[in-house]
Amino acid sequence: MSEHLKPMKHPQGDLFVCDITDVILKDDMASMEHPFYSLSKKPDREPRRYDYKGQWIEFRPSIKGMPTIYDKDLIIYAISQLIAGMKEGRAASKRVQIDPYAFLVFTQRGVGGRDYDALCDSLDRIDGTRFRTNILFDGTRTDEWMGIIDGAKMQTDERTGKIKSLELKLSDMVISSVEEMNVLTLHKDYFRLSRPIERRIYEIARKAVGQDESWAFRMTTLHGKSGSKGSLREFRRQMKPIIEGDYLPDYRITYDEDSDVVTFRNRNTMPTDKERVQTDKDAVLQLLSADIRDEVRHIAPGWDTHMLADRFSVWWANTGKPLPRNADALFVKFCRTWQEKNGTP
Repeated sequence: MSEHLKPMKHPQGDLFVCDITDVILKDDMASMEHPFYSLSKKPDREPRRYDYKGQWIEFRPSIKGMPTIYDKDLIIYAISQLIAGMKEGRAASKRVQIDPYAFLVFTQRGVGGRDYDALCDSLDRIDGTRFRTNILFDGTRTDEWMGIIDGAKMQTDERTGKIKSLELKLSDMVISSVEEMNVLTLHKDYFRLSRPIERRIYEIARKAVGQDESWAFRMTTLHGKSGSKGSLREFRRQMKPIIEGDYLPDYRITYDEDSDVVTFRNRNTMPTDKERVQTDKDAVLQLLSADIRDEVRHIAPGWDTHMLADRFSVWWANTGKPLPRNADALFVKFCRTWQEKNGTP
């Protein structure tokens, strides 16, 4: 598989991705999944519109074109930073400080002058593109205009011309997605996929299959979901090496020519829910102070405090929420509720 991927320049851990359509058309997520990041490496200035059951969304690019699937790396990076901070108990902030060098390393890019210039171009496309959508509720139509980010600030070394620091101001819809944990984990090799179509096909598989065994699409349906502006014939040609190479992270991909169906099958390389819960449980336990067990002995007399701490940490891990800011206070509340329901043993 590795021979089909770009060489790994910088080792890294798992990633998080936010799909903006989760927020705009959240109720229709499973049916829509419309792409709005361009798969073209050339400027794509053509406005787009998608319709579904009375709801629609329009994309209005700037003079520099629609943001590309490579530009999306900035959003992936920003949200990865926010998720990591939330797991450490910090609140999500609209303003995200980005170390340009760390970003380039994170996304498996080079760190030369051209790479810093490309970062500026990405900002122009992301900041310049606007989205307009209507939401029908109780017979009232609301038109809303929005963007992925609400602005950015950059500091550049006047002598070397390199970007020293970058601040993104994320839009409300991105922050809402983060706070509601509408995020998906990507495989670490996502950034090693060299062609735009490969990244998009992986995203489609990731969202459709998840941790299930498999999911199938007709080739025509996959073509529509991909956002490819080429013909179906050209799309088939692009898919052929992906299918034959069998190198997509997390999912195998097969094609039945007779039925014209593409099937994604889980490689079972993603952490399972059980593994995630165990990891989060251990993290919650580490947040409890050494003295808190003495305190809860008076709140839940007769109960084994280690057992209560274990039950509390499992309960919190199963909520899927970030690590609590004040684990001790929540543990005390948990023990009070436990005592009320179960009494003294």
